[in-house]
Amino acid sequence: MGAGGRMSAATTKTEDKKNPLERVPYSKPPFTVGDIKKAIPPHCFKRSLLRSFSYVVYDLTLVSLFYYIATTYFHLLPSPYSYLAWPVYWIFQGCVCTGVWVIAHECGHHAFSDYQWVDDTVGLILHSALLVPYFSWKYSHRRHHSNTGSLERDEVFVPKPKSKMAWYSKYLNNPPGRVITLTTTLTLGWPLYLAFNVSGRPYDRFACHYDPYGPIYNDRERLQIYISDVGVIATSYLLYRVAMAKGLAWLICIYGVPLLIVNGFLVLITYLQHTHPSLPHYDSSEWDWLRGALATVDRDYGVLNKVFHNITDTHVAHHLFSTMPHYHAMEATKAIKPLLGEYYQLDGTPFYKAMWREAKECIYVEPDEGGKGVFWYKNKL
Repeated sequence: MGAGGRMSAATTKTEDKKNPLERVPYSKPPFTVGDIKKAIPPHCFKRSLLRSFSYVVYDLTLVSLFYYIATTYFHLLPSPYSYLAWPVYWIFQGCVCTGVWVIAHECGHHAFSDYQWVDDTVGLILHSALLVPYFSWKYSHRRHHSNTGSLERDEVFVPKPKSKMAWYSKYLNNPPGRVITLTTTLTLGWPLYLAFNVSGRPYDRFACHYDPYGPIYNDRERLQIYISDVGVIATSYLLYRVAMAKGLAWLICIYGVPLLIVNGFLVLITYLQHTHPSLPHYDSSEWDWLRGALATVDRDYGVLNKVFHNITDTHVAHHLFSTMPHYHAMEATKAIKPLLGEYYQLDGTPFYKAMWREAKECIYVEPDEGGKGVFWYKNKL
């Protein structure tokens, strides 16, 4: 499974921006959301229940196949080969399960079908199986889409101004420090965000995705937060029973390590979509929804673009029209690129290189000297 090569939704031809690090425009664009929508073929907004379910079946078939191969044949391999086989299983299973995660994410956006109850049922089952509180994340993620690029109201990977950086940040601004930071973020970032709102927007009191009465949610949403918690608890109990029957080591090898890969990719994908030297952030004096939605970047994950259902290389279109199903997003991206022009950002840098570069260059945000309301990533501590 590749890590960065040919783009699927967007190419790296010479007509694309030659320098992906060049800042995108931050002034109000000369087009509206309505103009963008008119540029997209109408069928791209149509959701097919049958087609959406076909991706669920396809992904779960692969998950089952990998599980069958691992549990049926790996113990028959001589020891040197079994040690090689398990990492291959972890990578393949983790990547495919990330695709399952993306489908559940699509359910949360009501992009799976025309029936909200179908979307929520499928999303709840798939996300619970991956220990994700479906409704809890659905509502916080919806607010992320409503406030993308806002320093005050965005929900995830909200950059800090230099004045609010932790005292120890300067000691981590070096290669060993970046290794520690990236390793911690990719392994613990997702559970820490869910449990303690780490990297999320600040609230006036403790915020937790498992707390129905936390500040993230309103009164109408609280019952569904309980349902999300029940889904996670039910999966946790099932995993406990499996561990008792099969052993903890078996559970870690079959389920635990692939889940770590899922969580790592989830954090990495989100981080790279919204963290880039060319992208602005806005305070309340400058922010508006369209400019915020455009303050994201399409990335190249090679063949993984397909495995991840193109959430990686069609993210700009996703932020503009989040109810559009993923299987139309590539066509929509090609349709809107000419209209967006310099407001569309694509970076074909392989994701492992981009991860290191962004960890080095995107430390905090500050407005340019004499600037006001528009903030850019900087790294001089």
